[in-house]
Amino acid sequence: MTTSRIPGQRWYTPYLFPIPALVLFGVFFAWPAVTALQLAFTDYDGVSPPVFAGLDNFVKILGDTRFWTALRNSLLFLAGLFPLLVVLPLPLAVLVNQKLPGIRTFRMLYYLPVVTSMVAVAVAWNYVFHQQGVINWLLTGFGLLDEPIQYLLDPTWALPALILVEGWKSMGVYMMIYLAGLQTIPANLYEAARVDGAGPWHRMRRITVPLMAPYVAVTITMTMLDAMQAFTTVFVMTKGGPQDATLMLGYYIWSEAFENYDMGYASAVGLVLWALLIVMALLNYRLTRGKKVGH
Repeated sequence: MTTSRIPGQRWYTPYLFPIPALVLFGVFFAWPAVTALQLAFTDYDGVSPPVFAGLDNFVKILGDTRFWTALRNSLLFLAGLFPLLVVLPLPLAVLVNQKLPGIRTFRMLYYLPVVTSMVAVAVAWNYVFHQQGVINWLLTGFGLLDEPIQYLLDPTWALPALILVEGWKSMGVYMMIYLAGLQTIPANLYEAARVDGAGPWHRMRRITVPLMAPYVAVTITMTMLDAMQAFTTVFVMTKGGPQDATLMLGYYIWSEAFENYDMGYASAVGLVLWALLIVMALLNYRLTRGKKVGH
C-alpha cells in the first residue's frame, strides 16, 4: 500500500504542524519544570546567583510547621469539595438531562459561574460573607444568629467559606461532564427498568451510577488537582489567614517565592506537591481500576 502525496508537498510538511504546540509546551511547561527541579536543590532569592544546597530545602520541609498546616488545610479543602464537585453534580446532571420546560435556560445559568473570572467571583463573595453581607442579613433576619459573624476573619468559618465559593464556581464543569456521560447511556436500559417496575432511586443506583463510574473517576482526579493547587480564591479572599486557617499549598508556594524570596525552597515545596498529586492520581487510578471514559 502506497501513500499518496499532494503535488508539490515536501516530505517534512506534516511535521511542521505540531511545532507551534511543541514550542508552547516547551516554553510554558517543560522549561519551567526543569528549572524548578534545578532550583529545588539550591538557595536562590531571585536576584543573586543560585547556590547549591543539596537536600537542605527538603530537610527544611520536614520541620516546617507552616508547610504541614498548608498540607492539612489543602486536604481538608479537598475533602470539603468532594461532595460539592463529585457527588452533587451527578443528580443535578440527571435533572438537567430531562426534557423539562426551561431546562436549557437553567443549564446556561448554572454554567455561568464557570465562565466568570475567579477574581470577580471571589470579590463578589467577599461582600456576601461580609459582616453586613447577605448571609448575615438573612440569618439574623430569621433569628438564626444573635449577631453577625465575620466569616473570613474567623478561623472556624474561613476555610468552609472558601470551599463553598470554589464549589459554587466549579460545579457547572463537573455537571457538564456527567451530563455528557448520561447522554451515552442507552435509553432502552431505563425503559426496561421502568417496565420491570424500578423506581427513580432504583434506576439511579442500578443503572446510572455503575455506568457513570468512568466519569466519576475523571471528576475525582480533576477535583484533586484543583483543590491541592488552589490559589486565586485564597489570594483574593483571605491571603491564607486568619491565623493560617486557609493557608494552602498553592498559596504557600507563591508566598515563599514572591513574598519571602526563597525560590529554592518554594521550588522544593512545589516538587513535593507535584509528587503528592502523582501519588493521589495513581491511587485514584488504582481504585477505579483504570477505567476510561467511554469504556
